[in-house]
Amino acid sequence: MKKITILDIARELNITFSTVARALNDHPAISTNTKALVRETAERLGYTRNKIASSLRSGKTKVIGLIVPRLELSFFSSVIHGIEHVINANGYTLLLYQSRESIKREIKGIETFLQLQVDGIIASISLETTSYKHFTDLRKQKVPLLLFDRIIENADIPYVSINDYKGGFMATEHLIKQGYKDIVIISTNHKISIFQERLKGSIDALKFYNLPIREDLIFYGNPSREFGESCIRQLYQNGEKFDGIVTPEDYTALGAIQALKSYGLKVPEDVGVIGFANEAFGDYITPRLTTIDQQNIAMGEQAASLFVKLIKSPDFYAQPIPKIIIDPILIPRESSVRKS
Repeated sequence: MKKITILDIARELNITFSTVARALNDHPAISTNTKALVRETAERLGYTRNKIASSLRSGKTKVIGLIVPRLELSFFSSVIHGIEHVINANGYTLLLYQSRESIKREIKGIETFLQLQVDGIIASISLETTSYKHFTDLRKQKVPLLLFDRIIENADIPYVSINDYKGGFMATEHLIKQGYKDIVIISTNHKISIFQERLKGSIDALKFYNLPIREDLIFYGNPSREFGESCIRQLYQNGEKFDGIVTPEDYTALGAIQALKSYGLKVPEDVGVIGFANEAFGDYITPRLTTIDQQNIAMGEQAASLFVKLIKSPDFYAQPIPKIIIDPILIPRESSVRKS
């Protein structure tokens, strides 16, 4: 079966080859009526664009690379949903790569995207990442880059994130207002700014409400269900008095709840627990998990919208570098709300 070309469309409509080509590329010099006629004829004849040839002519692939740490987290899946919706609506295709929290895989992902000549990269950095040269080099090379959620401070790279300090303060304040006084703060040993900001927010909330900052009730480790369980075991082994737990993300909170139950404690009657990220499982466990919502889909949509706006501008990295910070939302559920 003969492949339909632009020349076939031009012959069918008795217009020039260049007029058809410009109409298909939405050139402003071509009238709206002509564009519509060309597209209708192209569809009727069964014409499909040669994307490789188009990219060679324009120097653009219309493909955006997206690097995420872990797809199994509903947070990142939801953000991707928001990004993809906006990217596709603007004529781009999304190419996905998981770092799996590995800096080596993260660097490999960037190298792969550059080899494929993507038009730009959207990324959230891995927990392992402490050196950012592979990202800052993209800026030097004028490769469009936008970060979301896990960002690099003071790198002059556009980003979209939430106010993690406010989220940490809000989470701890919620427990305090529910009557909890001896509050455990579970944090991480990773240097990524979002976790550092959440910790600062929690500590400042204790200060604001004149509650003591007890170093023996602050834990640092790798966020996970296992880490949440181990923190509770350590608290019991040390004979510490506590009645509230703030965690850096929902899986750590899940582990803490499971360990508390194993010791015969009731949540929230004996101990209140709050997570962070609003993972999908939180609404289905017993008790349902109180958490901080990061506005996942909105974050993805805003990240993609900002990226598309910048990539259409003459200089993606023009000053001032845009940085969007979204407010977190408290989702109170059974794991922390005491009945009056």
